[in-house]
Amino acid sequence: MDGLRIPQQLAAEVLGTAFLVFIGVGSVPATLIVNGDAPFTMADLGVISLAFGTVVVATVYAFGHVSGNHINPAVTLALALSGQFPWRRVPAYLAAQLVGAVLGALAIVGVLGRRASEVGLGVAAYGDGVGAGQAFVAEFVGTFILVLTVLLVIQRAAPPGFAGIAIGLVVFAAIVPVAPATGASINPARTLGPMLVQQLWGGAVDWSQAPVYLAAEFCAGAAAALVVRALTRTETVRVTADTTA
Repeated sequence: MDGLRIPQQLAAEVLGTAFLVFIGVGSVPATLIVNGDAPFTMADLGVISLAFGTVVVATVYAFGHVSGNHINPAVTLALALSGQFPWRRVPAYLAAQLVGAVLGALAIVGVLGRRASEVGLGVAAYGDGVGAGQAFVAEFVGTFILVLTVLLVIQRAAPPGFAGIAIGLVVFAAIVPVAPATGASINPARTLGPMLVQQLWGGAVDWSQAPVYLAAEFCAGAAAALVVRALTRTETVRVTADTTA
C-alpha cells in the first residue's frame, strides 16, 4: 500500500510468519501432549491441517495489505521470478520470514514448556520408511500446489476478495496427503525455524534432511512461477510490497 515503508513491511512478514509457526506448527506438539500415549489419528491430522489453514486465512487478511503476506520464502522467490516482486527486496523478506519462524517456535516453547521440545516441537522430518527422493517429491508437490495457487489467485482477473480463503484452503488440503511422508513443511522458513529452536533447546534434529526440504521447496516455487507464465502469458497483478517500490 502506498506510503508504507520497508521496515513496516518486514515487520508484517516477521509477525505473519511467527503466527503461522506458533499456531500451525504449535498445533503438532499441542496434539501430542494432549493425546499422551494415545495413537495419532487422521482426526489429529485434520485438526493440525485446520490450524495451518485458518492461520493462513487470518494472516492474509491481516497483513496482506501491508507486506503481501508472503510468509514463505518459496512464495517470495516465485513472485520475484514471475516479475511481481522486486529482487532487491528478496533477501530482506527471506530474513524477516526466518526471524518470524524462529520467534514463532520460541513462542511454542514459551507457551507449552519444555514438553513441546520433548515431543519434537513440530519439526518437519521424514522417518526411516521414507527416503530422501520420496521426501523431495512430497515437499515439491505440496509446495508447488500452494505456490501455484497463490500466484494465480492474486491475479487481477481472479475473483476479488477470495485470495485468503483460497490460500488457506489449499494449505489445509495439501497438508493432508503430504504430512504422512514429510510432515508437510511446504515452507523453507517453517522448515528451519523449529529446527533451530529445537537445537537450541537440546532436542534431536536431523540436519541432513534440511537440504532435501529446502531444495524441494525452492525448486517448487521456481517451477510454479514458470507454470504461471505459461498458463497466463499476461502480466499478473503486483503484490502490495511491489507497489511501494
